[in-house]
Amino acid sequence: MEDLKLFGGTSDPLLVRDIAKHLKTNISAIDIMRFPDGEIGVKIKENVRGRDVFVVQSMCSPVNENLMELLIMIDAFRRASARRITAVIPYFGYARQDRKDQPRVPITAKLVANLIVNSGASRVLTLDLHAGQVQGFFDIPLDHLYAINDFVAFLRKMKLKNITVVSPDVGGVKRARSYAKRLECGLAVIDKRRESPTSTEVINILGDVKGKNCIMVDDIIATGSSLVGAARALKKAGAKKIIACITHAVLCGNALENISKSDLDILAVTDSIPLSSEKRHPKIKVVSVAKLFSEAIKRIHWEKSISVLFGDIKD
Repeated sequence: MEDLKLFGGTSDPLLVRDIAKHLKTNISAIDIMRFPDGEIGVKIKENVRGRDVFVVQSMCSPVNENLMELLIMIDAFRRASARRITAVIPYFGYARQDRKDQPRVPITAKLVANLIVNSGASRVLTLDLHAGQVQGFFDIPLDHLYAINDFVAFLRKMKLKNITVVSPDVGGVKRARSYAKRLECGLAVIDKRRESPTSTEVINILGDVKGKNCIMVDDIIATGSSLVGAARALKKAGAKKIIACITHAVLCGNALENISKSDLDILAVTDSIPLSSEKRHPKIKVVSVAKLFSEAIKRIHWEKSISVLFGDIKD
């Protein structure tokens, strides 16, 4: 592990610290500055020539600041002759802009992928992409991790009985089926119609949820309006306890107010995005993915397969 160098940006220092703890290594020194005009400056304070560099930076709010910081750090490592540079991106921003679904709009996820590749990254390590096709936007290796096993371990500790896994929309059925398989329980799907980019109308629930402890699974929670509407529909259909397992807690707008007033009993999220003090709530529980990332980093460094970390999620 002497050849491995772990650096962190300013987006999620607690996650970087926890990853370093699991790796039993120190966080390497780097100065990240803001000039009076807002420009970002970076200075690496350790020798990285010929080293295997991993730089951890989530593309969370402020998204553009954190993205630019990542690009500048990667460029600095490249110019300092690092042997390999792995961009560890727990939350990949702009992933929802992954296709041209209407006239005269960009495919921003592809643009961001190009920026990361052109800045000098050798490979990317990320978690629960919003759309799997984003992997194909990169012309360098991308390792895609999944939070499912960490969430399943969290749920098993609760020792719930009579469980049904619920997909909040038709597009998430594959993910929900993976959870149902691991938890050996039933599956339900919420059929909904989107009225606007921030609001939806629940149409129907496909599956048995009456008297069940329902577990909704998804990759991103932004304003929470869709999740709250789904929870309301489940409660009206006779659901007992409602738990949501959402990987990336973007939590923007009036998300906390929505969660507070919702029928959700627990909202479990990962630490791919840091929760500031104003975003904390008694209903929100954080499941750490630091160990998952540390194991993946070790396996990449040792040139070993990382597929054993998440198993087959295609079923």
